[in-house]
Amino acid sequence: MSSLVNQLIKDGYLKKEAIIEAFSEISRIEFVPKELELQAEANVALPIGCGQTVSQPLTVAFMLELLDPLPGHKVLDIGSGSGWTTALLAHIVGPEGKVFGLERISKIFDQSKKNIAKFGYIEKGIVEIYNGDGSQGLKEKAPYDRILVSAESNNVPEALKEQLKIGGKMVLPVNGSIKYLEKKEDEFYEEDYPGFSFVPLIIDN
Repeated sequence: MSSLVNQLIKDGYLKKEAIIEAFSEISRIEFVPKELELQAEANVALPIGCGQTVSQPLTVAFMLELLDPLPGHKVLDIGSGSGWTTALLAHIVGPEGKVFGLERISKIFDQSKKNIAKFGYIEKGIVEIYNGDGSQGLKEKAPYDRILVSAESNNVPEALKEQLKIGGKMVLPVNGSIKYLEKKEDEFYEEDYPGFSFVPLIIDN
């Protein structure tokens, strides 16, 4: 187990066995530019081009623990970036699950596909990657057990609320906080965790 994973466990950010295993098996070094590989184990966000980043491991661990993905789940990963979160989710949901990655920037989208393909998840049919506006979600594949958003907006897009299953969970950054939502029959349970920063969610006009 890497020193980064050990530190995240020690600091209480990684708790669930499935998420710890995913962090151990899906190394961030496969999802950063070659010139930044020596920094892949650092607990910081790293640039991946086009003004985007691969998120700080601490933040990804915190969000995945809140999201609580399980084997067999169908998950939408918005702002999939270089593909790290998509691959982590694919490892957790396993062959009976499905992860749909959605990335707005074409250059990053191409990079994401190449990185995820290293682990065979696209070939195995566990992951599908799409190039599009994350604020609109992916309606044709809905509903989802879980939705993860890794780019910040000023509110929770209504389209994403609609695409979440009853009992489903969504984790996303809104106005400097990480927001947790759980869909009930006729309402959403919400919690906010302030003190995080993200790149903005790009919305098509």
